[in-house]
Amino acid sequence: MDADIGGWARWQSPEQVGWSGARLAEARAFSGTINTAGVMVVAGGKVVDAWGEVGRHYNVHSIRKSFLSALYGIHEADGRIDLEATLGALGIDDKEGLSERETLASVIQLLAARSGVYHPSGYESPNMLAIKPARHSSGPGVTWCYNNWDFNALGTIFRQVIGADIYADFKARIADAIGMEDHEPSRDCGYVPLEASIHPAYPFRMTARDLARFGELFLRGGVWGGRQVVPAAWVAASVAPISDAGLAGSYGYMWWVARDGIHFPGVRVPEGTYSARGAGGHYIVVLPKLDAVVVHRVDTDVPGNAMSSGRFGALLRRILAASGV
Repeated sequence: MDADIGGWARWQSPEQVGWSGARLAEARAFSGTINTAGVMVVAGGKVVDAWGEVGRHYNVHSIRKSFLSALYGIHEADGRIDLEATLGALGIDDKEGLSERETLASVIQLLAARSGVYHPSGYESPNMLAIKPARHSSGPGVTWCYNNWDFNALGTIFRQVIGADIYADFKARIADAIGMEDHEPSRDCGYVPLEASIHPAYPFRMTARDLARFGELFLRGGVWGGRQVVPAAWVAASVAPISDAGLAGSYGYMWWVARDGIHFPGVRVPEGTYSARGAGGHYIVVLPKLDAVVVHRVDTDVPGNAMSSGRFGALLRRILAASGV
């Protein structure tokens, strides 16, 4: 049975927009072997295919960071925040105290995960803890590291400088503007205090239907319904390949970006592809060359339930085969 796509329009058949229904059926069958909870494939602004629990609210995990990046872009364009401001100038500190060198890190360096601040944080996956360098081993701007201290501190900076709640601001400026049909902050959001750091995490729960809208917003250069919701210049800058991210390709401003077709193990993606990613198998993959967005969910509410990036790469390879690339 097809998934409930809510308010999304749907093509009469995948073939109507140049996709293969047979190949998508193969992808769907494969997804049944790898812990997939839900998938949406959107092309040309309409649903090509969808299956599973696309209307269920799952934790988006680190996709939250791409949400915050979009809000930074809106406020930077309006002159409310200086991306060159340093942690010292902003009065940002933490439980163990930041060194003088650490306080030289700027907002833009945090957005690019290049702060060099490796103070203990929290809300981290085992992999994030494994790759975190030793404290004081690098300086601001020198090294890229996917580091939750940067991302959580950006949440504190946002609330302090903008004077707005992340969740309320996201709803007003993005969720409502793009017609998210399932998102309700009072139910889906809530800050998580951390033992090792004063900077809390800011998780979201969201449906695949609404994640697809966020992906579509970026695919359209920040425009929705003729309105520029996120500045076009910020969309372009935030998904530029700033830092080498190994098997994941590159990294921008809290977005993952393909490099020479490298983005997930076991698949080569079209030029210009980028993604928002959450631990356990949550993905928004934006494919400008195909005018498409792919959303993938896993029921990570079940302890230990997760999918590797390699298994998702194998699924994405099958989905891309349906597009004809």
